Amino acid sequence: MKAKNVKAVCRKKFNHFLKHIPDESIRAVIADNTMISGGAIASMLLGEKVADFDMYFRTKAAAYTAAKYFVDVFAKNPPSRFKNKNAVDITVNNDNDRVRIVVKSAGVAGEQPTETEYQYFESTDPESGDAAEYAEAVFHVLQDAEATAEDKPRYRPVFLSSNAITLSDKVQLVTRFYGEPDAVHENYDFVHCTNYWTSWDNKLVLRPEAVEALLARELRYVGSKYPLCSVIRTRKFIQRGWAVTAGQYLKMVMQLQELDLNDIDVLAEQLTGVDAAYFEEVIDALRKRDPQRVDGTYLVELIDRIF
Repeated sequence: MKAKNVKAVCRKKFNHFLKHIPDESIRAVIADNTMISGGAIASMLLGEKVADFDMYFRTKAAAYTAAKYFVDVFAKNPPSRFKNKNAVDITVNNDNDRVRIVVKSAGVAGEQPTETEYQYFESTDPESGDAAEYAEAVFHVLQDAEATAEDKPRYRPVFLSSNAITLSDKVQLVTRFYGEPDAVHENYDFVHCTNYWTSWDNKLVLRPEAVEALLARELRYVGSKYPLCSVIRTRKFIQRGWAVTAGQYLKMVMQLQELDLNDIDVLAEQLTGVDAAYFEEVIDALRKRDPQRVDGTYLVELIDRIF
């Protein structure tokens, strides 16, 4: 997909999301402080399906405002599998340098996952034509794919973790990181994911090194605060035909060896964003056995049992 069409689709998707936020003050904050980055733009440039649109916030205040709003929406109408709705105890902490969603006694909360996958975009991109018209055509495909039951509102929160809120209609609000694009991308691991679109100026930025990695379908590790997450994430790219060299793994391992993964808090933080439901279960079980240190033998047993 051409850059002008990627930009148009981001704008169209974002406007549709905003339209379904009834609170005008919340809508205004999100409208002026949101960045779309990560896999969605990479997938569109390659003409592949989009798993979801990852949205980040420009300020801590905006991240907190969005998190608080959607957590309240979730708490007011939790999934039916929570038999006692009063048992859903969720808070949003705004301490120190991060916004953290706390689901007491559970770690994560949400609807039952679905196995349905959607094909948003055709594999070919028109050689000519108006970007807005193309975005409109693509959006109709997206809308058909995301048809929601009449009794369930669009962009409802369906899954909560300490780091992000997953909404229906393929949107994920990341609250763990916030700031200007360069600051957010300091937490990214692979360079191909660092292209972005910004709501405050409707600007699409394609980084040359990111585009080069996309064209080569090559994972290039640029360093991350979460090297364990990065190692695990390579699985999905390899399954899609991407290449990764031994040198890239060595860079990840060199950062990984500086961490004490026997510290449960460190291990939990390193698993940010990967298989959240499964790993939350693992961390919860480890904490019950020992709230501070990881029992390696027990961890192996848990992994064999859960995965």
